[in-house]
Amino acid sequence: MEAGCLISHREDVSSLINEQTSAAKQKELRSQFSTVRQVRGDGNCFYRAFCFAHLESVLHNARALQRFKEKITETAKDLSSAGFDESSFKDHLNTVLTVVEHCQADDQQDTLFGLFNDPTTSDSVVQYLRLLTSAHLQKHTDFFCNFVEAPNLHVYCQQEVETMAMECDHVDILALSQALDIGIHIVSTEGDEQQLAHHIIPEGAEPSVHLLYQTSHYNIVYPHPQP
Repeated sequence: MEAGCLISHREDVSSLINEQTSAAKQKELRSQFSTVRQVRGDGNCFYRAFCFAHLESVLHNARALQRFKEKITETAKDLSSAGFDESSFKDHLNTVLTVVEHCQADDQQDTLFGLFNDPTTSDSVVQYLRLLTSAHLQKHTDFFCNFVEAPNLHVYCQQEVETMAMECDHVDILALSQALDIGIHIVSTEGDEQQLAHHIIPEGAEPSVHLLYQTSHYNIVYPHPQP
């Protein structure tokens, strides 16, 4: 990965293969995916990868970009109803909207790449997604409290979700996917099985985001184009 980058340029998927990856998984990875963007391993990799990958997938689709912008605007209500003071999220919300507007004005890969490699902008986007994830978890406490190991969900959200550089859990991924209505495909090289593990979140969704999970880290992967 290039020095100083938060998200890399696309490179061959084989650049992610390490000694821990079995030969069968390596073969499967190459057969299903062509390239990868590496994401800095700073505890924020899931959120950064998720938002970049989704925006990249809708970059040339004006209607989908506008839908995403409207959805993000609506989420301000979710944060307010979860008890967040507007002053704690307004600037971060505006950053996300500004990023989307830049994409609408100039649907170029380089624009998106530059925005996500600017630490101030990129981290502000991540912070908003963390707050939104927390708000969604707390809005649906009855469901999510069953999956959280903490004294209570509010404490979990404050310590594990809202705090920058804290690695995210499966429950956080599900919450963010639901909050923004975005399907996520996670491929994992972990475990002793000979095959890669595939998770579609939520089940049955058409994912716009494809992420590779290995050793507690997420990178963006790109499936081979369909013939």
